[in-house]
Amino acid sequence: MKLYTRTGDAGETGLIGGTRVSKDDARVACYGDVDELNATIGMVVAALGQCIERELLHEIQSDLFILGAELATRGDDKPDMTITAGQVARLEQLLDETCARLPDLTNFVLPGGCELAARLHLARTVCRRVERAVVTLATQSTVSPTVLVYLNRLSDLLFALALAANRNAGVADIIWKAS
Repeated sequence: MKLYTRTGDAGETGLIGGTRVSKDDARVACYGDVDELNATIGMVVAALGQCIERELLHEIQSDLFILGAELATRGDDKPDMTITAGQVARLEQLLDETCARLPDLTNFVLPGGCELAARLHLARTVCRRVERAVVTLATQSTVSPTVLVYLNRLSDLLFALALAANRNAGVADIIWKAS
């Protein structure tokens, strides 16, 4: 199997459905950012031992694959795969369960702490960038509102998991202090 096709050598790529667009198209940028988020979550998974969060993050990576495919489908075409309200509800449940194990948040928290928390904070910031790119795309083309809701919940979950990672490691969160 060859990994190269030469079809993108002139700076164009194919969307799902066959439409050719420039590689700097907003839709391509969005699903490229989703791919980066997925890889960043892969870096989080690499830092985990065998634990329940590993499976959770693999499920999220699968969701992101679907989300990327949805974004790789032109707005007027019907995607084969979509992010659903059920997937959003799963994130909300995980977020509620994670937050229930944490003390109330009374300060702004800076990214960092243990290595796993730092990786989760990085994934959260990449997720926020994806969300901003999708908002931009939605001004130009049809995007399912569920995609934005999913990304918003995911960034919140990644933040909560970072707090939980520090707590589980016995490392204090880095509290922001005005200078």
